[in-house]
Amino acid sequence: MILVFDSYAWIEYFLGSKLGEKVLELIERAELIYTPTVVLLEIANKYFREGFSREDVEERINAIMRQSLVVPVESDVLLLIGEAQRTLNENTRKQRLRSKPSMIDYYVYALAIKIGAKIVTGDKHFKGLSEVIFLEG
Repeated sequence: MILVFDSYAWIEYFLGSKLGEKVLELIERAELIYTPTVVLLEIANKYFREGFSREDVEERINAIMRQSLVVPVESDVLLLIGEAQRTLNENTRKQRLRSKPSMIDYYVYALAIKIGAKIVTGDKHFKGLSEVIFLEG
């Protein structure tokens, strides 16, 4: 099974929550895990905002890099952003969510389309989509 992890999945993993335990199980079963570099940006930003030390943030980023293939932004994935926007925006309307998906959400979805992977997340913008392993507990 090929997976794309978004920030939500990694954050739960580091929390060691029940959802984090599910993420660990997926890590152990996956053939390959992709993490887009933009997800690392989002994670670093979150932890620095919350007052984590540079060493703690570095430790978490390094853990992600050991357990997944960190992939840079790629032009062929960017060309799938329109399709990702349509799908995620439609799913957002269907669920009557007030917030819109982020650019990173669009990129994660586009990457999954390109490589034929499942997205691991608990982000409600993705809930109910066939390409998603949705974390909820």
